[in-house]
Amino acid sequence: MEFLYEKVAYLKGLADGLNIEETTKEGRLLVSIIDVLEDFADSIVELNEDADEMAEYIEAMDEDLTNIEEDLYEDDEDDDDEDDDDIDFVEVECPNCHEEVYIDEDLLYEDDIDVICPRCNEKVEFEEVDGCCCNHDFDDFDDEE
Repeated sequence: MEFLYEKVAYLKGLADGLNIEETTKEGRLLVSIIDVLEDFADSIVELNEDADEMAEYIEAMDEDLTNIEEDLYEDDEDDDDEDDDDIDFVEVECPNCHEEVYIDEDLLYEDDIDVICPRCNEKVEFEEVDGCCCNHDFDDFDDEE
């Protein structure tokens, strides 16, 4: 913004070179206009300095916020990954419609929970056979979705 100061100084020089005196009405007007222009230049320079300072402050806050978000969401992602790794599912064939149904292995041992087939909406019955809670073939796998 130095160019504003240079332009105002140029106008002051012109006024002095033209021997504009403040004793005439026109002279007072021109000198007053130059003074106002100098005040405008001062205000604009000050506003630009404040804006630059504010931009630096906002950038620092943005960096801090990014670091906080990374810390928070990194913890959540780690928890989600751990939770997903701990869930074991069992693949069971529905005796009614023969649809493959995936059931949380822990639910198989709950007496008060009924497993409903999502295709035929019938209850899938399980019988305990040789330590197994179900009379169908199934495979364990980890849910990695």
